[in-house]
Amino acid sequence: MKAVRIHEHGGTDVLKWEEIPRQKFYAGQVLVDVKATSLNHLDIWVRKGIPGVPLPLIPGSDAAGIISAVGEGVDESRIGDRVMIQPLTYCGKCEFCKKGKENFCSSMGIMGENSQGVNAEHIVVNIDQANSFSDQLSYEAAASFALVAQTSYQMLVNRANLQADETVLIWGASSGVGSMGIQIANALGATVITIAGTSEKCEKARSLGADHILNYKTNDILSEVKSITNGLGVDVVFEHVGQATWDISMKSLARGGRVVTCGATTGFKANLNLNHLFFKQQTVLGSTMGSRSAFKGALALLNEGKINPVVDRIFPISEIQSAHEYFESGDQFGKVVLSYE
Repeated sequence: MKAVRIHEHGGTDVLKWEEIPRQKFYAGQVLVDVKATSLNHLDIWVRKGIPGVPLPLIPGSDAAGIISAVGEGVDESRIGDRVMIQPLTYCGKCEFCKKGKENFCSSMGIMGENSQGVNAEHIVVNIDQANSFSDQLSYEAAASFALVAQTSYQMLVNRANLQADETVLIWGASSGVGSMGIQIANALGATVITIAGTSEKCEKARSLGADHILNYKTNDILSEVKSITNGLGVDVVFEHVGQATWDISMKSLARGGRVVTCGATTGFKANLNLNHLFFKQQTVLGSTMGSRSAFKGALALLNEGKINPVVDRIFPISEIQSAHEYFESGDQFGKVVLSYE
């Protein structure tokens, strides 16, 4: 079979579409013929170099395809199922896993980072990672769902406990997690303020259910947030940008507000005024990936038609280098997808 592999860290030239032996599958596992995958920021970080990544590595975390064979203990009726891959890996035995906090597991990983990923013609996963999806959903859309939906749901629901009468500020409307976060917050009944960098992206954010859209190139974000909230600030800030936005995020918070962060694409250093933190009784929450319950919660919203994957552009898998370059340009709104047909 063919797969994308990296043998060393670096630029897009390290992404090699090459022949490799087909993976073996065992009891409790299934073989999936991949139809589509999508890119995440994790793919860029892995390609450029994250310590501990096993090389050579097949990158990629999000995929959709068809189960073509099953291992011992798996019902053969699953053959032919259209499935999306839930990319979180965990031991399933520790105290965290027993409590449904799989993303706290010391063995927790993500396919395409700690283990072989999905950018291949065929992949092997545990049966509980292969989730059936509606016939109304395309493979490209299904491949754009899991990681960003699971992450966003974990942030807003499981960590920040966002309520219907609250206001949330979501950075990066055009990103995968941002575009999904807008929809989840809207589905919860919250008032959504979001931020983008072009008029076109602002309009697309509005179509996803954002109530207030700010352009960071032309608006004073902090002043606008204070105006929208009558000077009170927002209840929740959905952070994944990091160093460049952190000060505004903290200053935008209301009394008792929560900042929840899953990443730092602009840098990891951040200032924190402890006086404001305890006097205003605010909370800073870290969030990594999402538990199985987060995936199931997001999937329920998808099946109810309350949220939908946002696909920006589709590349053939053989053009993965170009797809990475486009993704890094920041021009997309939503997910960049790779097709295997």
